[in-house]
Amino acid sequence: MVAAAVPSMPVGRLVPIACLVLVGSLIGLTANLAKLAVAAGVAPLAFLLWSVLGAGLVLAALAVASGQAPPLRRRTIEYFLVSGLLSIALPNALIFSAVPHVGAGFAALSFAFPPLYTYAMALFARIERFRAARAFGVGFGLAGALTLALSKSAEPDVDLLWVVAMLATPVVVAAGNIYRTLRWPAGVSSLALAPGMLLGAALLLFAGAGAAGLPIAFPTDNAVVLALLAAQVATFSAMYVLYFVLQRLAGPVYLSQIGSVGAVAGAAIAILLLGEAPPAMLGLAAAMITAGAVLVAQRAPAVPPPGR
Repeated sequence: MVAAAVPSMPVGRLVPIACLVLVGSLIGLTANLAKLAVAAGVAPLAFLLWSVLGAGLVLAALAVASGQAPPLRRRTIEYFLVSGLLSIALPNALIFSAVPHVGAGFAALSFAFPPLYTYAMALFARIERFRAARAFGVGFGLAGALTLALSKSAEPDVDLLWVVAMLATPVVVAAGNIYRTLRWPAGVSSLALAPGMLLGAALLLFAGAGAAGLPIAFPTDNAVVLALLAAQVATFSAMYVLYFVLQRLAGPVYLSQIGSVGAVAGAAIAILLLGEAPPAMLGLAAAMITAGAVLVAQRAPAVPPPGR
């Protein structure tokens, strides 16, 4: 059971929390790396595609070396393609494309909205049972994210079309969270699933770019761009392995809180390192998101494990 997968000892309870903070921070980093790459002259879709492909190849090599190669059968191929579309290709394509229009800080905020949708979908799918503390936690996290988003959307230089696009991505991300839980292939490890999902997303990005006639060429003579690509590949590689580990430990609703952490981390990186203006009420929003994550960290009633 998912709840039983988290040990009862205090140190054991810290493992999902530490994983949550780490994955959320890596998510916040990705939007900022994308902004730097776009500023250096790389097309957003090209940077995303080659980053995803690179991370998929790195993790595939690690999986093969450890004897956990992604199994290629009908069920897992479906899983790799659908989870790659919902969890990586579509939401990240929107976010990477929006960065030049709304800024890295606000783009990172789009990851903060999936918890409420994920919780509602999980209750509907009966893979999560209602618990007041978790419901309040999701509400706190969402309120914090909304506080940041509303303060950003009130700025006069923000393109509302891209703001709307950012607000649409959480529905896709939440659907991906639920899909991965319901369709987790039995007996397949996190290390085997992560590269399959990344490579499935890369394949879909190649197909989508080709169909739309979008550029995917990557400049190989620019040391700064290559360094940014290497950093994004490393970030994706670590993030998506821990992504599956966290989902197996704590379930899709707890996993969805990575977005709230990523929202604050992404905004902080954009402010401290990229010089973006801080959103109004950043401190209040961060406090609300932190309170939400703590409440959601409370042990939930037992639910069936992924892949059962």
